[in-house]
Amino acid sequence: MKYKALYGTHDILPDDSFRWQHLEDQVRKVFSLYNYREIRVPIFEETELFARGIGQDTDIVQKEMYTFVDQGKRSITLRPEGTAGVVRAYLEHSLGEKSPLVKLFYLGSMFRQERPQKGRLREFHQFGIEAIGSADPSLDAEVIELAVRICDELKVDDFKLHLNSIGCPKCRSMHRDEFLNFMKNKLSSLCDDCKTRYLRNPLRMFDCKNEECIEQLKQAPVMVDFLCQNCQMHYAQVKKYLKELNIEYLEDKRLVRGLDYYTKTAFEIKSDILGGQNTLLGGGRYDLLVEELGGKNTPAIGFAAGMERFMLVLKMQKSLKCDEKKLNLFVATLGEEAKSFALKLIRDLRRKNVTCETDYLQRSLKAQMREANRQKAEKVLIIGEEEMKKGKAILRDMRSGEQTAIRLTEVGRVWA
Repeated sequence: MKYKALYGTHDILPDDSFRWQHLEDQVRKVFSLYNYREIRVPIFEETELFARGIGQDTDIVQKEMYTFVDQGKRSITLRPEGTAGVVRAYLEHSLGEKSPLVKLFYLGSMFRQERPQKGRLREFHQFGIEAIGSADPSLDAEVIELAVRICDELKVDDFKLHLNSIGCPKCRSMHRDEFLNFMKNKLSSLCDDCKTRYLRNPLRMFDCKNEECIEQLKQAPVMVDFLCQNCQMHYAQVKKYLKELNIEYLEDKRLVRGLDYYTKTAFEIKSDILGGQNTLLGGGRYDLLVEELGGKNTPAIGFAAGMERFMLVLKMQKSLKCDEKKLNLFVATLGEEAKSFALKLIRDLRRKNVTCETDYLQRSLKAQMREANRQKAEKVLIIGEEEMKKGKAILRDMRSGEQTAIRLTEVGRVWA
């Protein structure tokens, strides 16, 4: 039987993994500049955490979660997103008592049982941030500026920031009445999902990708026109700060997020190079989530980004400029005495942070040279029986082809 990776998953092979490491390194560097600290939460949680946190009526909870009963008869779910687990950890470990504003970031795998699409598989990878403890709109601006900074650092071309406010429960109730009244005679033209959303969570109808639904919603009342005074002031301040930071944005009145915990500020960064599935990053405020999960009334904001989508857009625009880690030295040996010497030599060189390799397959010198060339070694040290007797070796520069004799006792000093 020949085993294969499950549908909707993929292997990140060594020829690609260094590119992922580069992406992760760039992201970590930016997060550190903004004083965000890493948190690593479990890959699975109690199902109830996601049902309460994300929203019982969302597509994620209704259709997409990987849920199972473990041997302890508990309902367990592989994390479909990062925020609920981070907030659970924030509450469980009383992080808010240690600091009034907690700034966290994460990287890792997420899981959703949905139809695999360009840049989004059933196991996918995200990086994200959570800033918990402040309702100040200047924090919204910082979070958005951070997201833009990441796109700049990664050299993403022609991305666009979309911005909206989706209000709070007070203004949503006013919008809901107007919206339901407008849509009631259009229900027959909507997809089955939107018919369900009409009854349970009408605002999320704006998130539908069905062309007929999009057409029917074009003239529908939008949330931003029903904002209460507090939400209006907050949104105005966010836009003011973004202007002061010289961050361009597109006001997108139909922008909503796919999770129920969002309030007030909502934003996405999109790249048209990806076509229909063009969202690289999305987030916003979730001022009600901490309380919903059992904590005090605590405002918060964050975002999450799909790493596969970033990798895809960077490859498509050929701007993923990073070098694979280089092999400094390949030690080619002939004979047992030379091999014994080489093992001790490469141990000592590695302790000096020199990347070394040698042959473990008893290949000929010619085959070892081919292997050194395949691994793109900068230099090759050739040690044979004659060289051992003379206490010397041949050092070959693989770029120029130049060879020089070198004393075995002097090898370490080349990389000193």
